[in-house]
Amino acid sequence: MRNIVLIAAAIVVLIVVLTGCGVDGAPRRPAPEPAAQSQGGITLSGDARIGVSTEL
Repeated sequence: MRNIVLIAAAIVVLIVVLTGCGVDGAPRRPAPEPAAQSQGGITLSGDARIGVSTEL
């Protein structure tokens, strides 16, 4: 009885893993949005410094 439970648990884990790794087919791109709604953009600004601090 214990072997049957272990095999059933292994099958369930295998199914869960396989459904999450793309077994259902190749990935598909989402449909493109109409040009009128696409007004987004990315803007990055800031300051970055790398070095050693001499003040304690």
